Amino acid sequence: MMELADHDRAFWDDGEWVSWDEINQQIEYKEWRAKYPNADISLVPIFESLLSTACSYNAHTGKHLHVYGDIGELYGAITHGIRLNRNYAQGSDGRLGNDLIEIKTITPFKRTDTVEINMARNFSKVLIVRINDEFDISGKLIDRKSLPKAKGKIRVSWSEVSGQAII
Repeated sequence: MMELADHDRAFWDDGEWVSWDEINQQIEYKEWRAKYPNADISLVPIFESLLSTACSYNAHTGKHLHVYGDIGELYGAITHGIRLNRNYAQGSDGRLGNDLIEIKTITPFKRTDTVEINMARNFSKVLIVRINDEFDISGKLIDRKSLPKAKGKIRVSWSEVSGQAII
């Protein structure tokens, strides 16, 4: 039941009180759906909050939280619709249709724009997510077959790969 003081933040419509918070949330969800059409919308506020927290922590302390891998995985889930595997699962980080996806994140404090990929792992695509020092985030989804053939680890540079870029 709505308190009397809450009536100034709501209005009566079709036999019930509707709050402005509910309306604003509906608008926000529509904006997220337009920005992230493949997303599980319930993950978007978590992603945005985690990225904002990492940025605020860095601004106040000059240090970084150890959350960038999680941010990269959430980015993949909301921008591409990747279904993430459980934490510490062997193999890939998630699945996109029939493809197994490996997600690698370039952190804001990293001096180079490279990631190390273990080619012995089981994946068919790799999503490279880059978070720059201003906490802008972007990603490139790359087919494994476009990567160099190797049995061990390879280094891949953000600037040298072409992929399906999502910003």
